[in-house]
Amino acid sequence: MHTTPDTSKVSHLYHYITPLDIISVTLFFWTAMAVFHDLRLMSLAMLMLASQLDFASAAVRVFGLNAKGLDGDFIGRSDTYVKVWCGSTYGGETEQHSSTNPTWSKQFNFPNCNTNDNLKLEVWDKDLVFDDLLGTCGRLVQNGSFTVTCYLNEGTLFYSYEAN
Repeated sequence: MHTTPDTSKVSHLYHYITPLDIISVTLFFWTAMAVFHDLRLMSLAMLMLASQLDFASAAVRVFGLNAKGLDGDFIGRSDTYVKVWCGSTYGGETEQHSSTNPTWSKQFNFPNCNTNDNLKLEVWDKDLVFDDLLGTCGRLVQNGSFTVTCYLNEGTLFYSYEAN
């Protein structure tokens, strides 16, 4: 991985199959079956169908989230978590950690996020009444594999992302 968002190639990413993928593959399958049935080329039709399925790729994967110096509470430790978006798609949030230097294991996959969409991460401190926003990171998605350092209002967030 590179430490600057320049040029690097993405290896393997993850992908969720969307309803549109299923419809497209189904239509392709039945069309191929109709054409090749009369020609007795069923195995060729099945190979063509299999070539259309790509379970191992996705547009953007965010992973390796960790932070240093998160201090959102005056008393006790911060209960920190991260929310992640790519474009207008909310990917969810990490589990909470009672630490000023947390590491989160959760990965976020955005199959419909594209180059130049905004990748946004917000770091929060969980409180009893209102959660405190410790800072926001934002950047435009670029193709490649990157490790990012983001300076927050309270501490520093580190994460990696891959985009194809």
